[in-house]
Amino acid sequence: MALDQSFTGRVYPPTSTYEVSREKIREFADALGDANPLYRDPEAANAAGYPDVIAPPTFLTIINLASINAIVSDPELGLDYSRMVHGDQRFTYTRPVHAGDVLSLTTHIDNIMARAGNDFINLRAEISGADGGLIATTNAQLVVRGEDA
Repeated sequence: MALDQSFTGRVYPPTSTYEVSREKIREFADALGDANPLYRDPEAANAAGYPDVIAPPTFLTIINLASINAIVSDPELGLDYSRMVHGDQRFTYTRPVHAGDVLSLTTHIDNIMARAGNDFINLRAEISGADGGLIATTNAQLVVRGEDA
C-alpha cells in the first residue's frame, strides 16, 4: 500500500521535553566507544569554551527516533514498518548540545514520493532549547520497499 501523500506538510509539535544529562552523554559516548574528554570531563569542556560536557554529534538520535516512530506508526499514513529501511540521516547544528540543555523537537513531513516501486518519506526535525532557540536540525529519509522489491 502506498503512503498517503496528503501527509506532506504535516507538522508534529513537541509533546514533551528531554533534559540532557552528563550521564546520558557518557552512556552514549561509551556506546560509540568514543573516549573524547569533551563528552566526559566538565573541566575539559569548560577549557574548550563550553558550559558543560557536550554530546557527540549523533546524540540527538535519542529524541529524534521517538519522533520518527510516532509518525511511522500512524495507521493513516499507511507505512508497513516491516518494509521500512533508514535511507539517510543528517544533522545540522547551530551549536553543540551540552549537559543541562532541555530540548524540544518539532517534526515536519517535508516530502513523500514514490520512485521505482518504493515510497520515500523525508522528515525534518527542529530541535530547540528551553529558550526556544534552534540548536539543531535533523533530516531523515525513510524508504518503504514496494511489494515486489
